[in-house]
Amino acid sequence: MSEKKVLVVIGHRMGKGQAVARGVEKAGGTAIVIPGMAADMKLGDVMHENNADLGISFCGSGGAGALTAKTKYGYPAKSELRTVEGACTAVEEGCKVVGLGFLDVEELGQRLVETYRKVHGE
Repeated sequence: MSEKKVLVVIGHRMGKGQAVARGVEKAGGTAIVIPGMAADMKLGDVMHENNADLGISFCGSGGAGALTAKTKYGYPAKSELRTVEGACTAVEEGCKVVGLGFLDVEELGQRLVETYRKVHGE
């Protein structure tokens, strides 16, 4: 029995997100990094198109992309987060989208996939 590949979409205001994507993949997940500036604003659309398990929005406040995904698609979201622990707690509370300030680090991607699996028993 193999583990489900957790699909994580990453939208970064400045078109980045490669470090967190490496962490997602290190934990055995699959990452989609939305290319280009203002990618955070496309997060909900790309999550919807790909039936993603989780979405990560990065911008200065950590809110715009997460709130847009919540408003447009009804995804449970928590924004304005500043730490890996805060993002993991949001996933434990049932959020599908987390919005953070600029925290493009491998640890975030890895721990979010691990937390998702723990919560969903996968």
